[in-house]
Amino acid sequence: MISVINFVELDNRVIRATYRNLMVRAKVVLVEKASGDPLPDPVTTITSPMPVGSLRIRLSDQVRPGTYFLMALNGHGEHIARSADFDIP
Repeated sequence: MISVINFVELDNRVIRATYRNLMVRAKVVLVEKASGDPLPDPVTTITSPMPVGSLRIRLSDQVRPGTYFLMALNGHGEHIARSADFDIP
């Protein structure tokens, strides 16, 4: 089963994304491309029993401008999906 996370848009510091084949307790983190490090906040946990859905992730003021991507981790913390890169102005 191939898991997918797709960045849709960034509007007013809210990221909208869709996902497929992410199970309950999977986590979606924001990763700074330059360093490759996931940010400690925001972290979104999948709570829906449906493996297909959408996310709205509000960015805190601490998230600086730059290039980022979303990364999905399974319940064991293993990388299972990555979005395309996007810029936060």
